[in-house]
Amino acid sequence: APRELDMLMCCGELISGVIMTSTLQGAGVDAVMLSGGQAGIMTDKNFGNARILQVDPSHILKYAQMGKVVVVAGFQGMTGDSEPTTLGRGGSDTSASAIGVALNAEFIEIYTDVEGVMTADPRIVSDAQILDVVSYNEVCHLAHQGAKVIHPRAVEIAMQKNIPLVVRSTFSDAPGTLITNMAEEFDAGNISDRPVVGVTQVPGIAQLKVSTHKYQDRPDRSLRVFKAMAGAGISIDLINVHPTWVFFTVKEEMLEKAKAILEHLEYQAEITTDCVKVSIVGGGIHELPGVMARVVEALANAGVPILQTVDSHNTISCLIPKENMHKAVKALHEQFNLHSLSNDIRGK
Repeated sequence: APRELDMLMCCGELISGVIMTSTLQGAGVDAVMLSGGQAGIMTDKNFGNARILQVDPSHILKYAQMGKVVVVAGFQGMTGDSEPTTLGRGGSDTSASAIGVALNAEFIEIYTDVEGVMTADPRIVSDAQILDVVSYNEVCHLAHQGAKVIHPRAVEIAMQKNIPLVVRSTFSDAPGTLITNMAEEFDAGNISDRPVVGVTQVPGIAQLKVSTHKYQDRPDRSLRVFKAMAGAGISIDLINVHPTWVFFTVKEEMLEKAKAILEHLEYQAEITTDCVKVSIVGGGIHELPGVMARVVEALANAGVPILQTVDSHNTISCLIPKENMHKAVKALHEQFNLHSLSNDIRGK
């Protein structure tokens, strides 16, 4: 059951925290260990993916005022009736941000296995660059579009009190990436100099092209599809609605479930599997004319067919065949000169 699974999942973080605390104590550091609940992280009862409701830092402050280094188990919290919960993917990042905000910290450092937020996946783009500074907004969109360096919930929490985040590597002394509102405070000219800060990719996607022609006399013909998908817990993306067609994508693991729903509703669908969503992300996209043209040009020159597009204030995404993922990401990275991106503004 989810409740019992959360009790089990919490054990790993507790063990890690105790080992860390013991190591610090062995090195002469006066350290103390707290579970998420003991640290005051209160959550809802959504076991396995709980949301933080509030953080009471009084226990942390009590030990800190005694001169102790407080080690808190991440990824976990506690309900109002003392049930342990876990926070889902990226939960340790989220714990750090929530505690940092509750303590009104000067900044929050997230240590990971890379040296910062990068302009692309370095396994695909060999000359991907580390971003020195990026805005909360930009890094949230990078994370939502497939970058895995930090969880967007952690960024959104830090943004509430405008507390800077720093993403650094555990294995080097590199300064990492500063995530702050600072990048958005520069004049429009500076922001437009880098309309795009990164290229991301999300594989494992299926596209559905659903014919609504059979029900063209029904004004809710598209709504029926969307409500049925929502009712089944299927998240859809890249949505385009036409008078007689509806396009959208689902994760491939949800495809059979989506097909069964459409068959039940008696809708015909054309399905394309093995797709990837590649996206460019940047706070300056909406300010600069011709960005979409440059995206299409880059992919066309690389011989990458575009199956579908969608755009927002900060992103442009293209659905492409899986076999073209690497050359699409490389082409977009080169098109927007991300290999030479220079934006070190920490000293300004």
